Amino acid sequence: MDGYFYAVLIVGLLSTVVCVAGGIRGIGPNDITILSVAAVELTLLVYLAGSIISAIGAGGPSGPAWEFWGYLVTALVIPLAAVYWSLMERSRWSNFVLGSVGLIALVMTARMNQIWYGPQLEGAALAAWIF
Repeated sequence: MDGYFYAVLIVGLLSTVVCVAGGIRGIGPNDITILSVAAVELTLLVYLAGSIISAIGAGGPSGPAWEFWGYLVTALVIPLAAVYWSLMERSRWSNFVLGSVGLIALVMTARMNQIWYGPQLEGAALAAWIF
C-alpha cells in the first residue's frame, strides 16, 4: 500500500463520520458535510496525479491498465454525483448518501492498489493492510 491509499483511508473515514453524524442528528446536507466530500474528491485528484506520474516513471500498473484507470475515473465521479444528489434532495438522508462516498472511495482505492501492485496484495494480505 502506498501513501495515497492511506490518505484516502483517513480522509474518507473522517468524511463518512462527519456525514453520518449529520444524518443521525437529523440535519440536511450543509457546508461541513459537502466540504468533507469535497476533501475526498481532492484526495482522489491527488491520487490521480500521483498515478499519472507513477505510470510515466514506473510503467503503470501490474494488472490491467484499463481496469485501474476505470476504477479511478469511477471513484472521481462518485463524490460529484453524491454532492449533486445532496443539493437536489436536501433531507437528512442525503447525508447518508454523502457518508457512503468515503467508504466507496476507500474500497475502490484498495482495489486500485491490488491492480497496481499485483498479486502480493490479494486476499488476506489486502485485508491485513486495511484492518
